[in-house]
Amino acid sequence: MTDTVIVLFSRDLRVHDHPALAAACERARHVIPLFVADPAIPSGNRGGFLVECLADLRGSLRERGGELVVRHGDSVAETMRLAEETRAQAVYAGLDVSTFARRRQRRLAEECERLRMDFLVFPGLTVVPPDALRPTGGGDHYRVFTPYLRAWVRQPRREVLKAPGAVHVPGGLRAGKLPEPGREPYELFRGGETVGRRRMEQWLRHCVDDYAEGHDDMAGNRTSRLSPYLRFGCVSPLELEALARDVGDAGAARDVGEIEEEGEGRRGADEFVRQLCWRDFFYQVTRAFPRINRDDYRPRGHEWRDDDHAAQAWKEGMTGVPIVDAGMRQLLTEGWMHNRARLIVGSFLVRRLGVDWRVGADHFFDLLLDGDVANNYGNWQWVAGTGNDTRPNRLVNHIRQAKRYDPDGEYVRRHVPELDAVPTRRIHEPWRLPSGVPGYPAPLVPMG
Repeated sequence: MTDTVIVLFSRDLRVHDHPALAAACERARHVIPLFVADPAIPSGNRGGFLVECLADLRGSLRERGGELVVRHGDSVAETMRLAEETRAQAVYAGLDVSTFARRRQRRLAEECERLRMDFLVFPGLTVVPPDALRPTGGGDHYRVFTPYLRAWVRQPRREVLKAPGAVHVPGGLRAGKLPEPGREPYELFRGGETVGRRRMEQWLRHCVDDYAEGHDDMAGNRTSRLSPYLRFGCVSPLELEALARDVGDAGAARDVGEIEEEGEGRRGADEFVRQLCWRDFFYQVTRAFPRINRDDYRPRGHEWRDDDHAAQAWKEGMTGVPIVDAGMRQLLTEGWMHNRARLIVGSFLVRRLGVDWRVGADHFFDLLLDGDVANNYGNWQWVAGTGNDTRPNRLVNHIRQAKRYDPDGEYVRRHVPELDAVPTRRIHEPWRLPSGVPGYPAPLVPMG
């Protein structure tokens, strides 16, 4: 048995279904859970949420006799410094696919080899590991979603792992201070595995069966809002998929752990699992194309407009198009945006304003609690026609979208209070808005 293993946490801030932590607890006498607050990874608006995640993780580890050791500085340098101080024999970490994460993994591997230590990388970021599937016709990844979905559904799953009963850390370790939050957490989202698992349990118990019919209802609270917890690894995507499938036709359960395995799954659960597959899809795309946040995945010769005024109006939710402004203001106040709204506002920026998709994607990445490289930039390229959409010239009619998915104007009024007294018909036809609405602009582009 190994004496001491460091488990480096990053996008996996949980104790349930944590392959690296489980393996370390099984193979080593002493385990050092470590998080490094690296200034090269700015937390932005996610800072408060991150600190709550870390505090919750520290509490869960202490309940098991362990500790979350926190260090500040370069991730690799601090990890190796701790390894030398504690005479650790190995470093375990979770797999990630971004350029920064892969560079970090490569440096850790090199440093561990230099010190004759083991370095092992474990799954857990996705349901199916990003490198597990290859197209039958050749190539290193799937470029189109539907063939990927077929292969993904058939791929065997690893076992969902229980949280370790005990975590034994070596004596004399300095725990270290949690990072400063930067900004206070958003009111609607509190960070941590405890909150994430509670939200997962309640949503699976009460709401998943309505997902297929309700997830496009912009005014309704009919989506899981689990994306921030998936982004920080507070919830295991594999466990979430397993529970969503298990809830199937079994109906409501008293507790997540009591959901029985029966039935093929309700339509709502199936549609939700499909969204988890989309998440995996963009991770395997990013693994093959790590510059997805900077370069066109499929260059198509777009000539973008350099229009700072239009881009700023879009960011502030002041375009004069109510459904677009509602989505952008929701992002500013909640750090989250309804998925249908993301499609609408993204398409408006690139198709109607002609602004480079990178401007919108970077703004989303800065503000979204669930913002990550793979899904944020992968989805933006899909909307812009430079990514994985098989119809690169797809147009989204913002007026039709508003009438269909916010028919009573409730979503718009919630986030654009200036329009509270405006009739719904005029909200959906911005060119008919009365010119006297205080503080609300005319549409940036012709809409009639």
